[in-house]
Amino acid sequence: METKNYKNAVLDDKELQAGLSGINPKFGDFCTRVAGEAWGLPLIDQKTKALITIAVDVANQDQTGAGNPFGAHVNMAMQQGATREEIEELLLFMCVYAGFNKAAGCFGMLNEILGPA
Repeated sequence: METKNYKNAVLDDKELQAGLSGINPKFGDFCTRVAGEAWGLPLIDQKTKALITIAVDVANQDQTGAGNPFGAHVNMAMQQGATREEIEELLLFMCVYAGFNKAAGCFGMLNEILGPA
């Protein structure tokens, strides 16, 4: 996956915005504005923010179903320079704090997104 290193991983990614609007136009606009503002905060870099969103997905068990954010967040993290290995380490770390079953589901989805390790 191409590293894009956006200054703002939401506001600068027109493909992401189109995907959000594809779920629902008002939802897409709302998410773009609100998340765009949060992603524009200056102290945490875009790659770290993308990895944090994956951790939240694990905790919320949001990796399956229509409109799930996990795949989008994996792609976002990789566009910002994260590696599969970093994402896998994050999932191992999350086993301790979110639970083994939640992490297992995310490992399964990660393999669907990126292919087997």
